Amino acid sequence: MVAIGRYDELARAVLAHDGPVRLVGVDGCAGAGKTTFATRLSTAADNAPVVHTDDFASHDVFMQWWPRLLDAVIEPLLAGRAATYTAYDWVNRKAGPTITVEPAPLVVIEGVGACRAAWRDRLALSIWIETPRAERLRRGLARDGEELADFWRDWMAAEDEYVDSEHPAGSVDVLVAGAVGRDYDAGNEFVIARSKAAALPVRVREPG
Repeated sequence: MVAIGRYDELARAVLAHDGPVRLVGVDGCAGAGKTTFATRLSTAADNAPVVHTDDFASHDVFMQWWPRLLDAVIEPLLAGRAATYTAYDWVNRKAGPTITVEPAPLVVIEGVGACRAAWRDRLALSIWIETPRAERLRRGLARDGEELADFWRDWMAAEDEYVDSEHPAGSVDVLVAGAVGRDYDAGNEFVIARSKAAALPVRVREPG
């Protein structure tokens, strides 16, 4: 039996929370499928803003950027103010554009560390996408090239420290399976491995 959720129903469930701004964290390690999930949820929520944690990380600071995201994004948005921050330019390895995110009924925080303990209880919904390590590395090298294999392994080691210290997969509201067969409508649906969110509509389907 497979538990199936829909992005549109997920968006409606989140918007049923008290507002005016509801933050959704979409967490997981590199290559898990977070960006795809966040994009589809954003589309289902009338093109809700998406904040990427990669804009706060850098070649020098893989994981310890989180106080800046808390100060620049989480706190102002929940107070009904615009969030403004400088995104990192990964190509040129320097500060990039200034980004402003206006308060919206739903805002997605996407990327590794999106459901950190520092603000997890302030999220309307926390999601972890679980994908096997080998598959994540395969996806990453297929996208970025074998020449970045050493960087990917260093990044994954930093992610391991975050996972080992905070155990996000066991603490979030919804655990999504990020590497499953295609016996569902991947553009509109996702596979739920575990859910603590009582209000989240779920369909149960026989595999195949």
